[in-house]
Amino acid sequence: MKQIKKILLVDDDYNLRELLSSYLFSEGFFIYSVDNINSALVVIRQDLPDLIISDIMIKDLDGYDFIKLLKLDISFIHIPVIFLTAKGMTSDRIKGYNLGCHAYLTKPFNPKELLAIIHNTFNNIDLFTINYINRKSRLKFNYKALNSFTPREKKILKLVVQGYMNKEIAINLNTSLRNVEQYISRLLSKTNTRNRTELVQLMITFY
Repeated sequence: MKQIKKILLVDDDYNLRELLSSYLFSEGFFIYSVDNINSALVVIRQDLPDLIISDIMIKDLDGYDFIKLLKLDISFIHIPVIFLTAKGMTSDRIKGYNLGCHAYLTKPFNPKELLAIIHNTFNNIDLFTINYINRKSRLKFNYKALNSFTPREKKILKLVVQGYMNKEIAINLNTSLRNVEQYISRLLSKTNTRNRTELVQLMITFY
């Protein structure tokens, strides 16, 4: 069963919060709605949201202050932030992106555009997570493969990483080209890589 995404909406405009909360709830999200940054921080500490939508022009602490606080805490730094604001100057957008917001949408806005941004943000996060898990699993697998290399395979692998071609490796090790090709094929098989380039990239990762 797919987990319902939790969104925290931070805006001091009551009517906008009510309308947007209702719209996003109808689209299948669980919504927290607050009118200031301090209340937002309380919600975040109690039940970590999956995404934050925040205005910038809020009294006391503003949206820029908010995202700075989030980036200072390792528990909150991963939460994507979408700025939804009337501050539409290019300099405002640049400041927002430099602080780490994932998207910047100016008021008035189309709710469908915001929804598309939300879905795109979650899709990118899911894709990154999948790639990270796959890469981690692959590296774990290949780390085991490293321990299975024979001394001869290690010598050939070192020369491959240094940029030697098969013919040069054969001359260097005083062996046949066919023999080197067989060793290269064995190395690719053991490391689950498709070609020399992937093999070299993998070894750079380890070393």
